Amino acid sequence: MATVELREIGITGIHVTPVAMGCWPIAGVTSLNVNRNDSLATLETAFKSGVNFFDTGHVYGYHGESEKLIADALKTRRDEIVIATKGGFLWNEFGKQARDGRPQTLRRQCEESLERLETDRVDLLYLHGPDPNVPISESAGALRELRDAGKTRAVGLCNANQSQLEEFAAECRLDAYQPHYNMLQREIEDAEAPWCVENKVSVMAYWPLMKGLLAGKLPRDHHFDPRDGRQNYPMFQGDEWQRNQDFVDGLRRIAAECETSVAEVVVNWTIHRPGITSALCGAKRAYQIQENAAAMSWQLTDEQTARINRAIEKRGPIVSRGSV
Repeated sequence: MATVELREIGITGIHVTPVAMGCWPIAGVTSLNVNRNDSLATLETAFKSGVNFFDTGHVYGYHGESEKLIADALKTRRDEIVIATKGGFLWNEFGKQARDGRPQTLRRQCEESLERLETDRVDLLYLHGPDPNVPISESAGALRELRDAGKTRAVGLCNANQSQLEEFAAECRLDAYQPHYNMLQREIEDAEAPWCVENKVSVMAYWPLMKGLLAGKLPRDHHFDPRDGRQNYPMFQGDEWQRNQDFVDGLRRIAAECETSVAEVVVNWTIHRPGITSALCGAKRAYQIQENAAAMSWQLTDEQTARINRAIEKRGPIVSRGSV
């Protein structure tokens, strides 16, 4: 593929590809039909397709499966890749994610992640989300100490609003922010993204394809497996589903013009939005990340981008909900 221009994380000197591999699906918690061989092949294919940025988390898997797979697939290429992981979430006794932003928890989880990843440092360590029971300054201070100790090269915050970003940054230099963002979920454009641009904080957007909705591969009459959690989201139900299918039909026409896939068009649009450093594309099969990585080698025309933006406005406000 064509040479990809790397982008700097904040002012850290760490450079990443505009497309990252989101490593939640290979954890096998909410994704169906996940297996070790395909997961390892997907990681390998991501690297061979030009992706150098791999995003995981301490709770990506009930026992750190995602981090362990990254080590198994890519540990011999450690100096050629950028690894981001997260702390501050845990699995409770009911098998649900809970928040724990206490400094001692962040320190412990960091050590566990390093052990799973078989490395002496990560490149980017996020607070997975603010803990309402712990002052965000305390969590930020713990991550600052981990950076000072060389356990991570950069620090980030996920799933936060502007005031939380500001509070965090007052205690610890903030290098990256990870929110959900896609054509249909653009809330960060109002406040958080402009704040990040102004403060030289990279935006690493997850859900660019909105859990496959914007990949153009789910027909109108698709029947979800009862175990598929996507059916619980309003976007995949009733009138919202039909309106979103109408929107995707428009993207199909642009994809046909570009002689590429809908997913490529969507990812391409995303990585060229103001303030976006990288789009985290979840994958559990090699062909998925290969397709997403191809979006880095070209760019939509101004006219095509304008048509997409008009279609987004016509689609109107969506029924949304928070993050995973």
